[in-house]
Parts: sequence; structure tokens; C-alpha cells
Amino acid sequence: MPVLNDVQSRLNATDVLDTRCPTSPKEISEALSRAADLGAAVCPAGTLHSMGGQQFASGGISISSSGLKEIGPLDLSAQSAWVQSGVTWPSLVSWLQGNEENRHPTVSIIQKQTGADEFSMGGALSSNIHGRVLARKPLVDDILSFHLTTADGRRLHCSRDENPDLFGLAIGGYGLLGFVDSINLKLARREQVARRVRELDLEEVIPGLEDQIKAGATYGDFQYMTDESSKDFMSRGIMSTYLPTGRDGEITSAQLGLSPEEWLRLYLLAHTDKARAYQEYVRHYLQTDGQVYWSDDHQFSPYLPEAGDLLYRRMGWQTYASLVITELYFPRDSFVRSIQSVRQAVKRTGANVVYGTVRLIQAEEETLLRWARQDYACVIFNLLVEHTPDGIARGKAQFQALIDCALNEGGSYYLTYHRWARKDQVLEAYPEFPRFLKQKQNYDPECRFDSDWHRHYREMLL
Repeated sequence: MPVLNDVQSRLNATDVLDTRCPTSPKEISEALSRAADLGAAVCPAGTLHSMGGQQFASGGISISSSGLKEIGPLDLSAQSAWVQSGVTWPSLVSWLQGNEENRHPTVSIIQKQTGADEFSMGGALSSNIHGRVLARKPLVDDILSFHLTTADGRRLHCSRDENPDLFGLAIGGYGLLGFVDSINLKLARREQVARRVRELDLEEVIPGLEDQIKAGATYGDFQYMTDESSKDFMSRGIMSTYLPTGRDGEITSAQLGLSPEEWLRLYLLAHTDKARAYQEYVRHYLQTDGQVYWSDDHQFSPYLPEAGDLLYRRMGWQTYASLVITELYFPRDSFVRSIQSVRQAVKRTGANVVYGTVRLIQAEEETLLRWARQDYACVIFNLLVEHTPDGIARGKAQFQALIDCALNEGGSYYLTYHRWARKDQVLEAYPEFPRFLKQKQNYDPECRFDSDWHRHYREMLL
């Protein structure tokens, strides 16, 4: 049996019955029929980055979107484009930049996930992702419609007007309502933005980002210090925001940037010498203040898939370890108090925070399993977790302690990165989760679409 695992944490090694890679809606239906004949579950999969097991079903058939790579048509008047679910962000942006119809002023993507680039459109929809956009909602706001093949083989067009229930269930529904093969994605004008960089204290972060929004900034975030030996641990960092310049000239190639090798060196320092890593990162970013980027290009960053293996070898560890992410949501008016409690929880549990970011997000009300319930401050944590029973138990306890910090302030957390939250935490953050699971049963009574993630929560909550 094939064994699949997630690219990032590598904590989800899963034996599957078979893998399929359809290239058309017809082949998707054929794969579903084949699974029904075998009495097997199917699980949609993209580029295998999610860490919670959403794209894996033990003993099931993995249906990959990697063969669905078509883009178009492009509608310039509506500023939208159809993309198949296996299309990744770099290939979409490349296509948009090279399309002959997309003449000046060009259009491009609004937002994408950060940290890596080779994410699929289907995975982004299924997780209802967000990036470092400011004053915007998650991806649901950028999706006009999509085509979904359901468990009974019907291919439906889902939008806010057509099959609206499925629209709100499938976006952020982690592939449990059917297989999405194509998406009509909203675009925006591609423009030049100038980076503004400041080193701030914790108390200045939310006012600073909100002031930049008022000034017209369209993107931005705050990257906090992770050196737990410093008094400024999680209390000081770099805020980078991006403001439209109103110009469309050539961007000089002489701008400062970090090569993949330099990123790798910083990655290693973040694990071995956090104080130095922060100093070098701050020095570099302050030097880039005022540099100009395209609004799509600056959202991409070097991705180092081999970095985890290299770190393992370089550090001489006896057991493998990887970064596992969690994302907490705090009401903005309690952000400073919340981070102070997080600092205490990190030190109390011995969590090793290697990297972290703060962003802002606006509330949305269209998805059933929604995470953006109010205008939150989003705080991302990358914790180093050892791949041993004790290491995983420690990681689980550390993440539960962090989630408690968010829930104690009326906040929430993201479901995508792990399934380590306690039942009471899940229900407090997502009180509609049982209703989501029952709606899934209504649309798919034989549970043809399944995953280890779904099995975990169905057992927990139903």
C-alpha cells in the first residue's frame, strides 16, 4: 500500500489503498465510481502541506488534484479567472503576468498563504486560508464560485446564489463535501507597493498596523523575537507594511534581498542562536525600508523543503524533529494582555518557539466552520516538536496551553495545523462543529469522502 505524509511536519504517515490523479471532471467521477465498487473512502489531496491529516484517509483512495492544472478563461472586466484546483500560486501568477490579454494595468492575486508557495488552489479553498493582507477577510471573500463533484457523482456549480449551502460548507470544509475541480477566483489590480519597516514594542503593534491601514497599506505583518533568554522575548519585533506607490515604472534589480542560501543560514540560526538570528534579520529588514515590490511578487518567499533534513543532520539529533504550526486568534483590544499570558505559557511548558508572526484579519460570516468570527489579531507560532511519543505528548500539551490563552480572551485557533486540541477547546472555538459534521452526513450519508482528520472529530463530537 502507498504511504503518504505531509510535507511540513511529517507527522502524518498514512497507508492508503491507492492514489489517483484525475485530469478532468469525468476522471474524477470515474475515480469515485471505482471507490464505491471497492467500498473505499476517497480523500481529496493537493500538495500535501496541511498538518492535521485532512488530506489523508487510512485505507482509503487518495485523489490528487495535481493533474488539474488548467487556467482560464480570464475576465478582465470582472477581474477574475477560472483556475483548476491543482494550480499553484506561482503557476497562476506566472500565467497572469504572461497572458496577452492581461495588458497594463495588469491584474493578479489578492492573497496567498505565506511560508511556502507551492500550495494548490483546492487546498487554499478547503482551508479558507489568509495571507498578510490588511483590512481583508479570508479567502472566502475572494472566491466567486467553484465546481464540486459530490459523493453521488453530481458536478455542481456552487456560488452565493447557486447551491449556497454547499458554498459555505465546502470553503473551509477540508475536502469533506466533495472534490473541487475548478474555482472562479477574484483578482485585483497588480500594483507597486513600497515596504515600510519599523522595529516596535508589543504595545505598538496593533496601533501601528491599524495606523498603516488608515494610511493606505494593503499588506503587512509583525515578526516577533523568539529568543526566550531576552527580556524582549515576544515583546519586540519587526513590522513590515506595504503601501501602494501609484507608480508603474521599472523596479530596480539592485534591491536588497536574501538568497536561498542566506535564508537557510537564518533558518539554522533560528534554531541554534536566536539572539543572533533576530539581530541579523532586523538589520536586513531595516535596510529594505523604502524598497518597491509588485503586490503579487512580494507575497512569495524562498521555500526550503530540505531544510528540516539538513537541520537534523547538522544538529546531530538522535531523533527527528520538525516545526509544527498553530495559529491563535485574539480580540485586538486584548492583544497585549494575551501575548503576556502566552509568554508565560511558553515558558511554563518549555515550548521552543522558533518563528512567529502577527497579522490582522477581518471577520467573515459565509462559512459554517468559520474561524474569523471577529476582527482578530492572528498570532502564528512555529514550535519544534520531537518525533517521539514523549515529544509529541509535550507538543500536544504546549499547543493546548496556547489555545487556552486564546480562549480565555474570547479568541479562537485554526483547525488546519494539528488535531491536538481538547474536546472542550474545540467546542468553545467552533460551537457549530457538530452541526457541520451532521450536514456532512446529510450530503454524504455513506461517508464516501473521508479523512483521518474527519474520523478524529466525528469520534470526538458525535
